[in-house]
Amino acid sequence: MKNVLITLLSLALLSVLAWQVTANRTAPPQDKGYILERDADVAQPGPGPHNGGGQSVGYSFFQKAEGFKFEFRKRVLKPGAAIGYHLQEIDEVYYILSGSGVMQMNGKEFPVKPGDAILTRPGSSHGLKQVGSEDLTLMIAYEKHSKN
Repeated sequence: MKNVLITLLSLALLSVLAWQVTANRTAPPQDKGYILERDADVAQPGPGPHNGGGQSVGYSFFQKAEGFKFEFRKRVLKPGAAIGYHLQEIDEVYYILSGSGVMQMNGKEFPVKPGDAILTRPGSSHGLKQVGSEDLTLMIAYEKHSKN
């Protein structure tokens, strides 16, 4: 009977440890002064934003982070996709990670490639189109603005 009890307790302990390992792998810690989020957990496939068309995947990081005052996003534009031409209301940064594209800014066009950073200012209009055979991947950052 004693051996059965030890075996059952051992199995219970192993189950708890296995659950903790799995929980830590699927739910990164958020209570130690940082938040870790992964692409796979926030990816949202859909059309290119601002009626840009084509297929894209958006990644909005830290949406549930209390008091976080910035938008930090990744966008993957599949071949033929675009971010539609639109009026900019706040400062916004696009940083090209991979692929190539054509940026339209205030009616003019110029090519963009990995390592390019584009600051769009309030009052300007812009759009971005993927070109070539490789996905166009970029990071987008801007300060959150309140919606009244």
